[in-house]
Amino acid sequence: SALSQRKTLSQQIGQLMRNGEEDKVADIKAQVEKANAAAAEAEEDLDEVLQQCNALFSRLPNLLDERVPDGDSDEENQLVLQWGDEFKRGDDTDDDGMKWHDELATNLGGYAPEAAVKVSGARFSVLKGPLASLERALSAFMLNMHTMEHGYEEHSVPYIVSRQTLEGTGQLPKFEDDLFQTNHDVGGQDSFLIPTAEVPLTSLYRDGILQESDLPISLVAHTPCFRAESDSGGRDTRGLLRQHQFHKVELVRISSKESSNDLHEEMCQHSENVLRALKLPYRKVRLCSGDIGFSARHCYDLEVWMPGQGQYREIASVSNCGDFQARRMALRYKPDEKKNSDDEEGEKGGGGGGKKIKRRRAIKRRYFAIR
Repeated sequence: SALSQRKTLSQQIGQLMRNGEEDKVADIKAQVEKANAAAAEAEEDLDEVLQQCNALFSRLPNLLDERVPDGDSDEENQLVLQWGDEFKRGDDTDDDGMKWHDELATNLGGYAPEAAVKVSGARFSVLKGPLASLERALSAFMLNMHTMEHGYEEHSVPYIVSRQTLEGTGQLPKFEDDLFQTNHDVGGQDSFLIPTAEVPLTSLYRDGILQESDLPISLVAHTPCFRAESDSGGRDTRGLLRQHQFHKVELVRISSKESSNDLHEEMCQHSENVLRALKLPYRKVRLCSGDIGFSARHCYDLEVWMPGQGQYREIASVSNCGDFQARRMALRYKPDEKKNSDDEEGEKGGGGGGKKIKRRRAIKRRYFAIR
């Protein structure tokens, strides 16, 4: 290659100078310059190829867990459990004429969709009076439960993030049409309103190296979320469904590979605890391969019974992303030193090789169980 040729020629120049053959040095230097030009051209070609590869890889979704069922749509999701049938109303065996949530909100004098259209357009809502108070109270109720009973640390995070931040969590580049871009500059990058608090919460540890003793890390935040709903296709135009802006309490856990699955199940139970405390009938489904999100390797949806519609609707998604996001945002951790010492003694006692010890000391990728 041009680089190896340059190295060889440079060594020859040194040797010629030591031997007093300066008359031959000029010719060798000319060859070095030629090799430098060829190397620079090769570097440009390589950079272009790497950019193309990265662009392709960044659009590849996560690898799926073996428990994820095959399927093309939400109709093939797998029912895991159903809870609260005794609180269920508006099904085939109960009351007829159950009202939609927007009718109830209007009757309470707290729902003003026309005001929202006037100031912001379609798919926005204005809540006032008792409804605004109810939304605030529910958010506080969930935050208190997750911080006081489930051990999450509450965060208040920015609502504007950089392009790199969204690339790390997997929203970009594939889902740019579903984001709201802003004119705010973030270190020379363009920026967007957050589609979920998952993005800033997870990215707090981007490019970091954590200690295994710090794990798991459990985070919670209450934020507005902004989504363009570019693929809604005119669906769910009534009420508070598929809004461009809505408030959400977000759970994020960062864990090791070994505890990832158990913590994912536990985090789903934390979300279920909220629904049970509110006596909301719901069902838990495992998403099939055709319905699961881009960044998830395994995902549960919690679907709450909507009496006015006579059907279950998704109220929460609880995903395990494996090391997908950790790799994209260069987040790693160092294994516990005491564990390494124990491993080293075990390897030595059994006549083990240094390679195994070294591998156990290597910095490992983080695992994420999101929302």
